[in-house]
Order: sequence, then C-alpha cells, then structure tokens
Amino acid sequence: MSRDKYETLLADLRSMERVLVAFSGGVDSVFLLHAANQALPGKVFAVTLSAPYTPQAEVKEAIALARDMNVRHEVLNVAFPEELRNNPAERCYLCKRELFLQLKSIAEAEGIDHILDGTNMDDLDDHRPGRKALLELGIRSPLQDAGLTKQEIRALSKEEALPTWNKPNGTCLLTRIPHDTAVDEPELRRIEEGELFLKSIGFSSVRLRSHGELARIEVTEEVIPDLVAPHVRRQIDAHLKRLGYRHVTLDMAGYRMGSLNEQTV
Repeated sequence: MSRDKYETLLADLRSMERVLVAFSGGVDSVFLLHAANQALPGKVFAVTLSAPYTPQAEVKEAIALARDMNVRHEVLNVAFPEELRNNPAERCYLCKRELFLQLKSIAEAEGIDHILDGTNMDDLDDHRPGRKALLELGIRSPLQDAGLTKQEIRALSKEEALPTWNKPNGTCLLTRIPHDTAVDEPELRRIEEGELFLKSIGFSSVRLRSHGELARIEVTEEVIPDLVAPHVRRQIDAHLKRLGYRHVTLDMAGYRMGSLNEQTV
C-alpha cells in the first residue's frame, strides 16, 4: 500500500515541472526532497530556512544531506520576527506565514510555481496552527496529498536507503519555552547546547523545556531509568547548572511532542 502511495506521490510531483522544497533536514522533508529529485531531476531547488530559533545542528545536517542528494540547495538566514519575541500561542502560524512568504519571493524570482512542504497525514491529527498559514499561502503538501503517514514515510525512507529513516522528530527551539515568555538568542543557544549534550550521552529523543532558572528534561519512558542512574544524573545536573540553570528536573510523564501546548489546546 505505501509503495502505491509513493508512485502516486511521484506522479503528482512530475506534473509540477519545477519545484521549491522547504527543506529542514527532518524525516519528512528529506523523503520529499528525495522523491522530488527522482521525479524531477535537475528541476528541484531546496531551501533551508535558518532563523535564530532553528537548531544549528539541523541546518548543518540539511546542508550535508542536500549535497549528498546532489540537489541545488540554499540556506536562507532570516531575522527573528518581532511578533515572535514574546513566544505567543499563535507563534507557529506567525512563523510559517513570515518564512513561507520569503520562500514565495524566492520562488517568484526563480520562476517556480510550486512550493512544497513535508506535512504528512498524521499532522492533521496534531496541533499544527502553522498549517493554516500554508493553506493561506497556497503551499503544497504532496506527502499529505498522497495519503502518506509518518510510519509509511519512515518505512519508505528505509527502503530508499535514506539515512534519516529513524531520525527522531525535531521542532524549533521556541517549543522549549512557555508561551508568553520573552525570548532572546542567548536563551535559545543555552537550550540548544543543553539538548546537544543530552544527545551526546545517549538520549536521542529528548526535549529540554526551559522555565527560567529551571530546566525540565523530557525523555521517552523506557530510558528514564538510564537518565536517573546516579552517575548520569550527576553529570547532567552539573552540565546544565554550568549553563546557568539553578534547578534541573525530570518530567515524570516522559517525552511528548508539544507538551507546552497542553494548556492551550
């Protein structure tokens, strides 16, 4: 069934002639770029949007992935939109609208009619206010149009030998900070450094939620015993306190995407 959907996706892409792909380097956008490159070789332009709240490790990985796929690629550095400085509840909508307006300008300058993003079928069931902005701007979501779920995308990515098939889900760094909280670049870099450290010691699916002087760590339930092992716990506590946190805590509910949205949805 998923292979049939893949053929549907390729046929849809071929009908577009030339495309610009919003390329984050995550599971969905890598799969979409791979498919677009198969369907339209030499007619694909990938653009990675790098805002201050974009994990820089993700940008570096996107650059390497696009190079390996031999696709024309550009990183667009964007300023911190002022309307996001207080991390409002509608930040995803405001961000998507601002960033994809910039992609539309690039596409128009390139004479490209179709801008693509990696939204999939599962995103319809999630809290995704940014989807509204994509619809308003006429951004196309071919993975969703083909009926592909996240699980199917991962399975097909593995079949296609894409290195991201089992990559953990990623989100922007603003999702680590409560809504209606002033945000600056040093705080974003602190969060990113803390998460990179946690990943470096073996916790690949992790979120560091930042509440001022308190760091709240979310990991999947099966690795909680590893994290609270005395030597690991002390190592994490010392490192995060060096980053300026006074209190380092573990969220006993475990890792879940969008936990800071729970009070708003």
